[in-house]
Amino acid sequence: MNSTDDTEYRYPIRPCTLVYVVLMALTVTTWLLGKTDMTGLNIALPVLAFALFKGLLIGDYYMGLKGVRGLWRWVIIIWLAVPGSMITWAFINAS
Repeated sequence: MNSTDDTEYRYPIRPCTLVYVVLMALTVTTWLLGKTDMTGLNIALPVLAFALFKGLLIGDYYMGLKGVRGLWRWVIIIWLAVPGSMITWAFINAS
């Protein structure tokens, strides 16, 4: 921590650092799933869920919307939910 930051943290790791590690772990997991050459709905839907969860984490922690109420919070959730549900619908109907 630098001298201008007087915020005390309860945990040894900052929340944004922990979120970064989670984002990287999900990215590596997605990449590994892609390298296995497995296909189908059983792979596509978890990868899509990872992407939507990563988008929510980015909105919450890096865009600073975690503590925001009202319109801006819902804009991100809807922005993730609408394309995510349309892609899910397309995958399910294509199988």
